[in-house]
Amino acid sequence: MTIRLQEKDVERAAQLLRRGELVAFPTETVYGLGADATNDHAVAAIFAAKGRPHFNPLIIHLLRAQQAESLALIDDRAARLMQRFWPGPLSLVLRRAPHCPIALLASAGLETLALRVPAHPLAQELLRLTGVPIAAPSANRSGRVSPTTADHVMSELDGRIAAVLDGGPCPIGLESTVLDLSGLKPVLLRPGGVALEELESILGPIAIASSDDTAPRSPGMLATHYAPSLPLRLNATSVAKDEALLAFGDKAPAGAAATLWLSRSSDLAEAAAQLFAMLRALDRPEFAGIAVMPIPEQGLGRAINDRLRRAATR
Repeated sequence: MTIRLQEKDVERAAQLLRRGELVAFPTETVYGLGADATNDHAVAAIFAAKGRPHFNPLIIHLLRAQQAESLALIDDRAARLMQRFWPGPLSLVLRRAPHCPIALLASAGLETLALRVPAHPLAQELLRLTGVPIAAPSANRSGRVSPTTADHVMSELDGRIAAVLDGGPCPIGLESTVLDLSGLKPVLLRPGGVALEELESILGPIAIASSDDTAPRSPGMLATHYAPSLPLRLNATSVAKDEALLAFGDKAPAGAAATLWLSRSSDLAEAAAQLFAMLRALDRPEFAGIAVMPIPEQGLGRAINDRLRRAATR
């Protein structure tokens, strides 16, 4: 049975992590499924709980940027981005440092690590009390919709993990941006909470990676991911009477069996924060599918569309 902990119980959550148990916790992006990143058995338990392919690497969460220096090779590009965006929703893929203590399974056998410093105050406190880096993919079954509340975590992982630390809804509601700096040229592996335009304002042009189902370099690169059980139809300008509708903007086609609004005011940040919760809410057997209205391919819209395209791939 999974225990639901409240914010006042953060010390207990840290104790469980130090013992090698799995604890889900809130970040500003989504809820993460945490384990001591230096404990091989605890990291392996993440893969078992999620049903996650072992070739799919994990993101390592740190309390502060200075910790990255003992784990990975930091160049000038990484240093500038860390100063600007950490703490925050940016994960950097860097080459592992010699004698790095992070479990090799966490990086799926690659010579790289994905690192992030979360901004959520409860995640920060958990990292401080635990005293070790925390490996944490999203706290859901592999390939399913990412969780943005503790209830979402319980619906997916109850009985599979020790505890969930309930910090309320995640404010961003969309996973971190993942940028690969392990090579000469920066490559965007996953759009997310930090827009591509913001990164390019510091680094210049950034290449965009394609999906990789064989040996992904970061989480979120599998072609099929974040998927509800119902079929998902994108860029919908009309809707069938047996479909549910995810609407965006001030006008929506009539006739849907049910409609939820990502944002009536076309606010991409609001839409990102609501996306996963609304996909879950509409993923019900009485509907034949979920239709999604067009989302602009800019800023956070690029990350929203990335998640929707992966969710629609079957």
